[in-house]
Amino acid sequence: MNYRILLIFLLCFSILGCDNQNFNNSKKIKTKIEPKYSNIGFALIYNEELENIKKIDNRSLFIFHKSLKKKSSVKITNPKNGKSIIAVVKSNRVKFSDFYNSIISKRIAEDLELDFNEPYLEILLISNKNTFVAKKTKTFDEEKQVAEKAPIDGIQINDLNKNTKKKKKINKDTFSYSIKLADFYYKNSAQMMISKIKENTKLKNSKIKQISQNNFRVLIGPFNDIKSLKESFEELKTLNFENLEILKNV
Repeated sequence: MNYRILLIFLLCFSILGCDNQNFNNSKKIKTKIEPKYSNIGFALIYNEELENIKKIDNRSLFIFHKSLKKKSSVKITNPKNGKSIIAVVKSNRVKFSDFYNSIISKRIAEDLELDFNEPYLEILLISNKNTFVAKKTKTFDEEKQVAEKAPIDGIQINDLNKNTKKKKKINKDTFSYSIKLADFYYKNSAQMMISKIKENTKLKNSKIKQISQNNFRVLIGPFNDIKSLKESFEELKTLNFENLEILKNV
C-alpha cells in the first residue's frame, strides 16, 4: 500500500515538474515589438467645405489617418513652437490626398497655434494597444531606415530690461520644404535610390545629405511653393513609398 502511495506521489511530482518546465520555457519566448509610427508633414484642417469627407466635430480632438488603427492615441506637435496635444484616430477609411499625413479638427489646429496656410506638424503613435498598419512599399534588404525627428526651431526670448522702444525683429518664415525619402547606412545605396528616382519619375532636384558618418539622407527639393511640393510628393507616392516625410529648411 505504501508503494502505491509512493508511486502516485512520484507521478504527480513528475507531471508538475513538466508543467513548471513548460511554464519557464514560455517565459523565454521573445515577442517582436514593432516600432512606433511617426511622420512629419502637412495636415489638412477639417472644414465643412471639404467634399466627400466624413464630418469631424471642430471642438473635438479627433483626426483621420490612413495608416493608423481606429482609436489609436497620437501625440501631435507643432515643430515651430514645440506645443503638443494628444488626439485620437477616429477613422482610417477616409479618402484624402496622400500629401496630407492626417485630417485634424479646427480645435487641434488652434490649440497648437498652427499656421492655417501651412499646417505643418508631427504625428507620433503613443498607444500601446494599437500598432502601425503597414502598406505595400518598396524595400531595400541591404538597408535599415533610421528614424529621425525633425529639429524644433529655437524660441527667441526677449529681454524685458532692454529699451522697449526698440523695434522688435520680425522673422519672416520663408516657404522652404524638402521631401525625405529615406536614410541609408551606405552612400552607394543612397546613390542607387537617386538613380531609381531619375529612372521612374521626372523629378530632377534630388540630393544626398550626410547626417553622420554612416547616415546618408535622400531628399527631393527644396520647394518654394506648396503646389510644386504637393505635385512632386504625389508623384513619388505612385512608386509605393510608405512613409514619406516633409522636412523644413534642410
